[in-house]
Amino acid sequence: MNAQTLLQMKQLRLYGMHRAFSTTLEANHGNYTNDELIAYLLQSEWDDKHNRRIERLTKAAKFRYQAAIEEIIYDPNRAIDKNQFIRFTECEFIKNKENILITGSTGVGKSFIASAIGYQACSQGYRVKYYNINKLFAKLKLAKADGSYLKEVDRIEKQDLLILDDFGLQELDNNKRQAFMEIIEDRHGKKSTIIASQLPIISWHQIIGEQTIADAILDRLVHSAHRVELKGESMRRKRKKS
Repeated sequence: MNAQTLLQMKQLRLYGMHRAFSTTLEANHGNYTNDELIAYLLQSEWDDKHNRRIERLTKAAKFRYQAAIEEIIYDPNRAIDKNQFIRFTECEFIKNKENILITGSTGVGKSFIASAIGYQACSQGYRVKYYNINKLFAKLKLAKADGSYLKEVDRIEKQDLLILDDFGLQELDNNKRQAFMEIIEDRHGKKSTIIASQLPIISWHQIIGEQTIADAILDRLVHSAHRVELKGESMRRKRKKS
């Protein structure tokens, strides 16, 4: 009878419940009441589904780094507000549809921090996508050529958190500017975006170009956004010295 029950659990894809019940039988735990056993099996199934969902979300996000909030170094020279980052771990900014803008010179940890926040969001069940922004523009250009552009833009719009890294390495031409405007417009007031850039925010207007569009984009991005301005020595150079 137990063998049949285990088989049915597998067929129903109740893998957490199957594993828990198998363990219970092997350990010969007969001291569970019926209520306790049912609660144990249901909790095991819930935990299994939750963990597998986090794994799927993390894999789909395609982060640049495997990063965790706990790994962030709160060196005073980096100008990182620990209390601010603790608030980020609660993902209230996603619930409130707010953006985070991370700036700082090369190597100071912008991408790592953005990825760490993204991992935290995945752990709470949010859909996250990480892009190097220039690779994203190249992908959208190809999508226009093969007719899948609207599908790609729709996929980006549905992400609870969009991370755009290395913004500002190249000035935007008209096609990139229009694509960027469309992405930001679709997400404004609906979803959250993290942008990481070597350039201070004051320089973004020039990078975007075309005053009217730049004004529209920055008004939607910067208004009420959380700002993180990293300082200090390059973390990559620092690790190399160590």
